[in-house]
Amino acid sequence: MTPDISSFLKKKIESFSVEPVVYAYGTVSRVSDGVVRVTGLPGRSYGELLQFESGAFGMAIDLEEDGAGVVLLNTADVVSVGSRVQGTGRVCDVPVGESLIGHVIDPIGRPLDGKPIDAKTYYTVERPAPDLVSRQGVHAPMETGIISIDTLVPIGRGQRELIIGDRQTGKTTIALDTILNQKGQNMICIYCAIGQKASTIASVLQNLQEGGAMEYSVVVAATASDSPALQYLAPYAACAVGEYFMEQGKDVLVVYDDLSKHAVAYRAMSLLLRRSPGREAYPGDIFYLHSRLLERAACLSDAKGGGTLTALPIIETKGGNISAYIPTNVISITDGQIYLESELFHNGIRPAVNTGLSVSRVGRAAQSKAMRKVSASLRIELAQYREMAVFSRFGSDLDASTKKLLDSGERLTALLTQPKGLHYTLSEKTALLLLFKHGGFDDVPPSRMQSAASEKLAQLREKCPDALDTIDRTGDFDDAIEQALLKGAGISG
Repeated sequence: MTPDISSFLKKKIESFSVEPVVYAYGTVSRVSDGVVRVTGLPGRSYGELLQFESGAFGMAIDLEEDGAGVVLLNTADVVSVGSRVQGTGRVCDVPVGESLIGHVIDPIGRPLDGKPIDAKTYYTVERPAPDLVSRQGVHAPMETGIISIDTLVPIGRGQRELIIGDRQTGKTTIALDTILNQKGQNMICIYCAIGQKASTIASVLQNLQEGGAMEYSVVVAATASDSPALQYLAPYAACAVGEYFMEQGKDVLVVYDDLSKHAVAYRAMSLLLRRSPGREAYPGDIFYLHSRLLERAACLSDAKGGGTLTALPIIETKGGNISAYIPTNVISITDGQIYLESELFHNGIRPAVNTGLSVSRVGRAAQSKAMRKVSASLRIELAQYREMAVFSRFGSDLDASTKKLLDSGERLTALLTQPKGLHYTLSEKTALLLLFKHGGFDDVPPSRMQSAASEKLAQLREKCPDALDTIDRTGDFDDAIEQALLKGAGISG
């Protein structure tokens, strides 16, 4: 049974010791749809938990000379004009630590899965990002297990890579496949659900449990029925949970699904607080809302433990419009984006990654040496194929070289198409691209590429397992391993 927000917070505050101070009361002057205006209340802090006379709790997010704007943490709470408000002296925080692994919590730390949490450490949800001196360049790859992403849009540990696209194009699927692929990779994963239906979150949780991912994962959830305040807090709470592990020298992946709904929740609160609306009615500080969150992703220096926090924010577009207000904001904050196109998705190309609009600004620094060797020219080949495919639609006669380019591009596109739930290891991705480069799939029709790839991999596992193991262990291969793989697949090098 999930504890009530008020009783849960009251219990936390009772265990909180603080120096005795004189603290004046405030008075509720206006109430409007979960947002309360309080007069008086000197000495309050930004993000402080405030307790109302009715026992309800709110959070101060608008500080003024003569009062504060407060958002209620529970939409069901009843607060009336004239009732008394007192400060708790405690800024909104969330439990962190090893005890959270395998749990589902809400943004204030209540367990939503019915399992008790024995947390000894708490972090405030809003924390400053690591400074430049504490960081180092991103240098280690974070393998997603998805061949089209790891080869064309590589993600490094400590990077911020945006996943963007229309509704129902596979954004969450990519994020979940990435989490599932971290099994055995010494990576702590945090999935943050913002403003989604409870049934959708339950489905995600089931997928993670069935894949064994909850052994190294935490889910932070604020459903669509929760108050805008909880939806606003969710990504900051998830980031705080991840920062604890990062500061212990561990690698952490945080998925924010999705920041579009986060921006909408913040807009609702801001308009009710009577802040000046700007473009699309979003408040003027909407850019800062996401920049101060995503800047907390980092690759810490060795002196700070060498931990990393990788952020995968998700943004939903409408009609493929990536130049809309919120998408352009987040694109400018992140280190690249994976753009999923509806047309590709409906044509059966999964994941529907548009290689022309997708980019990783960290680039090959986030790839292993083996992957760099086999994927160097892939983006150019795909770009040439896509450009030539457009002209070939006019039905004019094609010369032999153009026909060969189109056939090769079609097979490469089919090779990069990957079913949901299938994850390739580094050695498998390297081997497939190596075989493709040396003509190992030249006689295979595009419709059979997936089955042919599976057959080749089974053949290599049987004939040269040591070569594959060396690539996985070292992240590199030499000429001897290359020849062994080609020989194992029956290709003359």
